[in-house]
Amino acid sequence: MDATDFLRPEGWLGQAGGPRYVQLRRRLEEGISSGLLPANSSLPPEREIAEITELSRVTVRKAIHELVRDGLIEQRQGSGSFVREPLTRVEQSLSHLTSFTEDMERRGVETTSRWLERGVFMPAPDEVQALGLKDGEQVARIYRLREANGRPMALERAALPLSILPNPIEVTVSLYDVLDKLGKRPVRAVQKISAINLESREADLLGVAEGAAGLRIERTSFLADGRVAELTRSLYRGDGYDFVAELRL
Repeated sequence: MDATDFLRPEGWLGQAGGPRYVQLRRRLEEGISSGLLPANSSLPPEREIAEITELSRVTVRKAIHELVRDGLIEQRQGSGSFVREPLTRVEQSLSHLTSFTEDMERRGVETTSRWLERGVFMPAPDEVQALGLKDGEQVARIYRLREANGRPMALERAALPLSILPNPIEVTVSLYDVLDKLGKRPVRAVQKISAINLESREADLLGVAEGAAGLRIERTSFLADGRVAELTRSLYRGDGYDFVAELRL
């Protein structure tokens, strides 16, 4: 059976199945999960799907939009809609203070970064408060897109006092490696995790649809002597991460 036969409405499209776009979305999900629509294969154009299924193009477009939002389909400018390569979920412990690079290396995953900002800046008011900066003090700031095996996974923005990181240009791979060499690696941290819907720019950088589920993590890290070392705000793809915490009585 090819995609054309699979999409013919006989047998799956009916009055009792709910909204028509939902029925089409389910049918496409079945094709993806069964392998009939394999990763990186292209979907027929919306016009053709509408003709095959006898649905309106508005209905077809809505079904595909939901699959894009859920990360099953990606739309490539000028090329059409394609089935996404499945993203392996990463299970990350909340019990250990580790870096993104260390987490990925333990799993045998190659990491790369796309730098969005790196340098010394005047701090924002929230950075002054979180880092305990004095009037006139500057801040080292690094902002980058973190990738695992070439796939975008997270946006990470870190701010540190210059007394902790005098030269942010030294950070080429792992921030914690640089801090370790300086003798200023954090030993504990407080993290706040929030569920969000990704806005347009962040979604575009992470390769997902606008409004897709994401995780916002704010981490404040401390040195052994109690000084604040780092304020990091990260946005993670919701389809790429599971955060796990061990709880004891």
